[in-house]
Amino acid sequence: MRSRKLGNSNLEVSAIGYGCMGLSFGYGTVTDRANAVSIIRHAVDVGVTFFDTAEAYGPFLNEEVVGEALEPYRDDVIIATKFGFDIEPETGENRGGLNSRPDHIRTAVEGMLGRLRTDRIDLLYQHRVDPDVPIEDVAGTVKELIEEGKVLHFGLSEGSARTIRRAHAVQAVTALQSEYSLWWREPEEEIIPTLEELGIGFVPFSPLGKGFLTGKIDASTEFDEGDFRNTVPRLNKENREANRAFVDLLERIANEKEATPAQIALRWLLAQRPWIVPIPGTTKKHRLEENVASAEITLSDGELRRIEEAAAQIRPQGHRYSEASEKMIDR
Repeated sequence: MRSRKLGNSNLEVSAIGYGCMGLSFGYGTVTDRANAVSIIRHAVDVGVTFFDTAEAYGPFLNEEVVGEALEPYRDDVIIATKFGFDIEPETGENRGGLNSRPDHIRTAVEGMLGRLRTDRIDLLYQHRVDPDVPIEDVAGTVKELIEEGKVLHFGLSEGSARTIRRAHAVQAVTALQSEYSLWWREPEEEIIPTLEELGIGFVPFSPLGKGFLTGKIDASTEFDEGDFRNTVPRLNKENREANRAFVDLLERIANEKEATPAQIALRWLLAQRPWIVPIPGTTKKHRLEENVASAEITLSDGELRRIEEAAAQIRPQGHRYSEASEKMIDR
């Protein structure tokens, strides 16, 4: 696996990371723990060194699985996790809403260290920007945790350009994690130029459009009860029909390259900037191997132009989040 550095930091990670969320949260099912541990360890075997989790995934369950899986490899991998939701630290009850008060951050980090079976968090993100807590207070608290050695790098998730600048002025931001893919390109307007200016890495989540860009989801697909994709307007049946044009585009290129649509979608992301590291998730080992192999595919300038020209003719249909989730996005 090739490696990349996140912006100007010295944090070097595999070019393709692994988003662990889906093993225990978000899709209406929970992967058997032994199987989940096996999948994460297989990711290590095929060259992945960058693993993403969060206290909210479960809550707590995903961090516990990641901690167990990666304990034997701790010095060889980078673990990223996130705070920011109002989760009761003892019971794991998600009380709803956001909470980035400094005392809550500190309590959350202590819990994370235990669940992840580690003495430091390589990359700590604020999961969502809390409008009730100045970002300077959040960055200042993380700065103190870095000085104490409990955290090594600071990150934001779904932060606006303005918030990124304010946070970065207090504590250097190593990476921003936000959605970015061929069918969600809003970050190109303000976020990517800001990251490039400040030397901050970009970690796209949902790089495969919540599974849609793999070509395995069509108008007849039924998501499990409890699968968050049931609430995503962009993935309702009507919009899936319209958005199929993105998959058709990826399939055309994939057929020429003897690759899969998912691999072309990931390779397109890697081609956008050398400091972009997508974190696709999967519960299947063969899909994990497929995603990792995307880093070895080459796309010529001509092929990238063809993708750009074709994508420019497609207008994605539907919002990427439910109305409730949209309210938590920093604008």
